[in-house]
Amino acid sequence: MNKKHYQLLLENIKVALGAIRSQWLRAILSMLIIAIGITALVGILTSIDGIKGSITSNFTSMGANTFTIRNRGTNIRIGKGGKKPKRYSRVTYREAVSFKESFVFPANVSVSAVASFAATLKHASEKTQPNVNVVGCDRNYFGASGYEITIGRNFTEMEERFGTPVILIGSEIEKILFPGTIEAVGKEIAVGAHKYKVIGVLAEKGSSMSFGGDKTCMIPLTNARQHFLRRSTSFAISVLADNVVSLESAISEATGTFRVVRGVRAGEENNFEIVRSDNLSKMLVDNLYEVQIAGFMIGIITLMGAAIGLMNIMLVSVTERTREVGVRKALGATKAFIRLQFLVEAITISILGGLFGIVFGILIGNGVSAMIGGGFIIPWLWITVGVIICFVVGVISGIYPAIKASNLDPIESLRFE
Repeated sequence: MNKKHYQLLLENIKVALGAIRSQWLRAILSMLIIAIGITALVGILTSIDGIKGSITSNFTSMGANTFTIRNRGTNIRIGKGGKKPKRYSRVTYREAVSFKESFVFPANVSVSAVASFAATLKHASEKTQPNVNVVGCDRNYFGASGYEITIGRNFTEMEERFGTPVILIGSEIEKILFPGTIEAVGKEIAVGAHKYKVIGVLAEKGSSMSFGGDKTCMIPLTNARQHFLRRSTSFAISVLADNVVSLESAISEATGTFRVVRGVRAGEENNFEIVRSDNLSKMLVDNLYEVQIAGFMIGIITLMGAAIGLMNIMLVSVTERTREVGVRKALGATKAFIRLQFLVEAITISILGGLFGIVFGILIGNGVSAMIGGGFIIPWLWITVGVIICFVVGVISGIYPAIKASNLDPIESLRFE
């Protein structure tokens, strides 16, 4: 673009802004039409990005470098294409311990089992609802499962070995059983018919994904085997690799080791499942792709309506400014200049409306993200896409009115009332 063309464009932008100021009500209504469309587009897509971030954050709280060996896969199917997970013979306590002793890869290995999904915990006159998860585990479980101990301590080796009746409780259980300033550590609570001494409180994990992470308590695995677990119980083996880079190697080594433990012959399929900590989050995020496409299409359809509305307003503007066009042509304005003037005006209105829509869309999208526990997001991709779409909408909406204005006869235009 040479200097002459640049000056011409700058002059047309000034004329367009002048026309917008002189017809501010019409301009505001035009901008509002575009803003609503862009708000829908950016708001929906920002919300989806926030949901993705929340899902990833919640499901990777166990750590991106962990995996679990179980007798079945994750029993969650999403959409019609989901497959029912295979179920194999249970992982026995002897197999789990044998794996833990023979796994030589540098990693943290833990053996655990769910003792109860619906336990009631009591202390004095306070008690929980019958919806507390009781997990029997060893000392390594907390690192491998993503739980942290904020108050108190972990199991000792002796407590783990002899099944001492000690317990670590979730933060929500602490609030229910020990309201106010009552200290939980050192107190005795009842889990069903058995008494346990509280030795620690777990850090708050939150329940935004409806898994009740803070309604969980842990007891030594040996104790759980004595009082809760049945002979048919299947144990889970959690492995925490030293880092994400070595995760694949750890999984390969664990697969080979557990095949030997379970006596799987060469050439036979594994009779167990290895579930990575991020498997479910990937499943959910992948299914959000379709929602994202739907959101994008909704935004585009809304903007198509906005483009039609803007074109209609620009055609009205051409009719009302017919005399102005005649004066400009009489003073020497060319068809190209008139055409560019109206086109720039439509693009300016569209982009200004789009900028307002982007701001509103970011606020709405992040509002939804905050409601589900996600962080603040600045969707640079959708901001860029929004600006480009606004430019395209401005061109589409303004091209026909601009051509109509440029083709007006100057003499007839001057006579127009």
